[in-house]
Amino acid sequence: MRRTGTTRRGALTATGALALGAVLTGCGEDDKGTGRPMLTEAEAVRADKALRRAAAHTGALALAHYDLVTEAHPDAAAGLAPLRAAVRQHIGAVAAGRTQPPAAAPGPVSTDRPTALKELAAAERRRADAHAEALLTAEPELARLLASVAAGAAAHAYLLTELAKETPS
Repeated sequence: MRRTGTTRRGALTATGALALGAVLTGCGEDDKGTGRPMLTEAEAVRADKALRRAAAHTGALALAHYDLVTEAHPDAAAGLAPLRAAVRQHIGAVAAGRTQPPAAAPGPVSTDRPTALKELAAAERRRADAHAEALLTAEPELARLLASVAAGAAAHAYLLTELAKETPS
């Protein structure tokens, strides 16, 4: 009668197969096979700074848009304050302590409050998309940060869209 279940020989065979698979797939830290060119340290630092600068600028544009909507619709200020504060924190996180010049205002805001909120939601979706696109070229640490910020911007877009639905014209 044959024994069923996990045996020592089966466990060792499976462990060896997993170890061999890991070695053959190249679990090293080089960028070979990732489709990205190898960068020198100086190039990587420059690329990181450029991505952070672009992300901070995108956030500053969103912040300016929040300010315009709040200015045009003061009754929406209380509802927008937590989202605006989160955008400010996002800028601080991606800018890594560097000060950013204020962004130019994105243009006039609709006088209709639901439309203004929908426009703000669209701006947040653009911010989320910009951060998600930057993930493709970012180093792992910055990519994780950008992914978090993109998720936050997408959540803001959803919340603003829902707020626009609930707001009377």
